[in-house]
Amino acid sequence: MSTTGPSGRLSAPGHMGVDYEERVDFDRLRRYRIERARAALESSECGAFLLFDFYNIRYTTHTWIGGALGDKMIRYVLLARGKDPVLWDFGSAVKHHKIYSQWVPEENYRAGFLGFRGAVAPSVGLMQTAVAEIKSLLVEAGVADLPVGLDIVEPPFLFEMERQGLRVADAQQLMLDARVIKNADEVMLLNQAAAMVDGVYQDITEALKPGVRENQIVALANQRLYEMGSDQVEAVNAISGERCNPHPHNFTDRLVRPGDQAFFDIIHSFNGYRTCYYRTFAVGSSTPAQRDAYTRAREWMDRGIEGIKAGVGTDEVAALLPRAEEFGFASEMEAFGLQFAHGLGLGLHERPIISRLNSMKEPVELEVGMVFALETYCPASDGVSAARIEEEIVITEDGPQVMTLFPAQELFVTNPY
Repeated sequence: MSTTGPSGRLSAPGHMGVDYEERVDFDRLRRYRIERARAALESSECGAFLLFDFYNIRYTTHTWIGGALGDKMIRYVLLARGKDPVLWDFGSAVKHHKIYSQWVPEENYRAGFLGFRGAVAPSVGLMQTAVAEIKSLLVEAGVADLPVGLDIVEPPFLFEMERQGLRVADAQQLMLDARVIKNADEVMLLNQAAAMVDGVYQDITEALKPGVRENQIVALANQRLYEMGSDQVEAVNAISGERCNPHPHNFTDRLVRPGDQAFFDIIHSFNGYRTCYYRTFAVGSSTPAQRDAYTRAREWMDRGIEGIKAGVGTDEVAALLPRAEEFGFASEMEAFGLQFAHGLGLGLHERPIISRLNSMKEPVELEVGMVFALETYCPASDGVSAARIEEEIVITEDGPQVMTLFPAQELFVTNPY
């Protein structure tokens, strides 16, 4: 399946499955992800991966619990060599999976609970029992003498694994490598997620006028995204006026005022696949300083995109982005996150991470199927305004294709006077 239609443009069809168009094939998506994870395991020294990172859990079991339970370190999956994944899940979710998520064998869905990140003390013995169960499965699979790959873990659980004689290795690096190349279904879901934000930005341009508060824009974005089918709105940054410089990475109840520069970052997921999508606006009118800052941020963006292609090193792309000193920072560490790129997928920050802070030391070769968001930021000479632009990009056989389509070549003035 190609990621593009006859016109060469990335496809973003409707949400529904239909019989008259080829859209996301979820069976193919599930096969692709588990095969990538198994290949990563086979290439390693490990006999099994024990995964707590909820993106790795979704990647290998194609199940999801978000919200209040998504990050409590109570869901975990064991993927052993030659075996189907075993998932320990929360309460009634186990019975639900057995009915509706039958791609994992029924007996491999198990109830588990480790204590809500320490709220139940380790001395109760929940972790001891869980590790003993995991060890028995490793023995059954014939891999108990090999290291167990872990992605993230609570210290008491790690200590208990060591106490019971299990050797531990790092699985997160291997799982991130597995997740870095997206298939056509993942690209389509990422593009659909971006299309939803395209529409939200249209709504924001109509609402962004003096008297509206930053948090009202956040509420608007949340409502519209959930109405369009988002399964999680992770964050919406709303920054305006004097808050633009330096960038605070959050939102407040500040009232938007005439002539403000304002930028927003919309982070949500559709069927698990994320966006990170900045746009900058001027409210009612713009100043020369604001326009100059935007022009520079756009030039940096275009220079970065032009350098992106399969076979290029991430150090080469990072070299196209401005140095920290060029936009008012003393070091790359202080400026990190303002001129960089980060992979997108089930997680917000996947590989590749492209910046002057890390890419010059350990460059990675770009490949077809990588998807990432490229971000630029430029403070204005007025001392308070700033421009922030972000484009989501997929590397195709024909070069980079941009997924984020809301107009961003010039500073967009909302509700002009």
